[in-house]
Amino acid sequence: QVQLVESGGGLVQAGGSLRLSCAASGIIFRGNAMGWYRQAPGKQRELVASITSGAGTNYADSVKGRFTIFRDNAKNTAYLQMNSLKPEDTAVYYCNIPVANGPGYWGQGTQVTVSS
Repeated sequence: QVQLVESGGGLVQAGGSLRLSCAASGIIFRGNAMGWYRQAPGKQRELVASITSGAGTNYADSVKGRFTIFRDNAKNTAYLQMNSLKPEDTAVYYCNIPVANGPGYWGQGTQVTVSS
C-alpha cells in the first residue's frame, strides 16, 4: 500500500522559511515524479512545484525564486524548501505521486500559515 506522509508545516512570520518533507512508502520512489500542491480556503488546489525522476524541476510563477523542490531517493523523501514566505502562501500543502489514468497518490496534507 502506497503511503505519503507530509511534515514540516507550521506557523511562521512573513519573510521566514519552512522545509516540508514528504516520506513515501510502498512505492519505488526513485522511478516516479512527484509534486507539491497547495490549497487555500475557498480556492482550488494548485501545483506549486514538481520534480521528475531525473530531478528536473518546475515551479509555479508565484513561487519561483523562493521555493526549491528536491528529493533524496535513498530516504524515499521529497522536500519543499520555502523561503521568503508571504501571507498568500498560507494553505494546506500536499505531496502527490502521479499515475497514468488516475488521481495518483496523495498525502494527508500539512498546514502552512504565514502571518503578516
